[in-house]
Amino acid sequence: MIGKAVLPELLDVGKEGVAIVRVEGPILDSRHTIEELQAFAEDPLVKAIVIRIDSPGGGVAPSQEIYNAVKRVRNEHNKTVVASMGTVAASGGYYIAVATDRILANPGTITGSIGVIMQTANFQELLEKVGVKSVVVKTGKFKDIGSPFRPMVEEDRQLLKSLMNDTLSQFVEAVADGRSMDPAEVELLADGRVFTGRQAKSVLLIDELGDLHDAIKLAGELSGIEGTPRVVEMTKPFSFQEFLESKFLGGIRSLSPSRFSAPLLFLWVA
Repeated sequence: MIGKAVLPELLDVGKEGVAIVRVEGPILDSRHTIEELQAFAEDPLVKAIVIRIDSPGGGVAPSQEIYNAVKRVRNEHNKTVVASMGTVAASGGYYIAVATDRILANPGTITGSIGVIMQTANFQELLEKVGVKSVVVKTGKFKDIGSPFRPMVEEDRQLLKSLMNDTLSQFVEAVADGRSMDPAEVELLADGRVFTGRQAKSVLLIDELGDLHDAIKLAGELSGIEGTPRVVEMTKPFSFQEFLESKFLGGIRSLSPSRFSAPLLFLWVA
């Protein structure tokens, strides 16, 4: 009893387990998540992975990269992957979830938001008021599409709409494949609306209602682990630089030129 109280981790050495990979906050970069998935996929003692998603989504490309990494874990390493949704798992967060074997959400989890958004700002009238003109030299009429320094004409809008429609079709295909649904059924839900976890279950976007504990238990059962599985999770080292940037540079970064580059996003904007 003393050993168990003092050093409980020693009792788990060599025991099969379930790993937790967290996707939290806006999805802006996929590298760390993919590295964690790959490391757990190659660990013979990790029999299943629970992806804990608490994210409104983010960039299209990083969301798709994590989605593909989850598919590789399942198809190439033959490991069970279960999605556990937290407060919100919408848009790009939900995109990642559909790559898993099973999806669990809390009854009040905000999910869905199947759609694509692009946002930009226009400063032309403001610049005119202060006597500033934007001078652009470009090689084609669409090279500065989405620029905040000129109006968006109908031809620009149609080109961007075509781009977004193709991206949306990729989202619909991923959901249809992951949820074994007809694409036409998914299209009816792909207007950007959000659902509670309970509503999502009624329209087949998730499998079960449950929390993280339930997801870990299910992952263990699906992967054949007997009894309570060992839970494994990588801890991210504290970075003082990242702390300072998030606390003091966030406002500055939000005003950077890249903020107005109008990227395509799988993002729920509340």
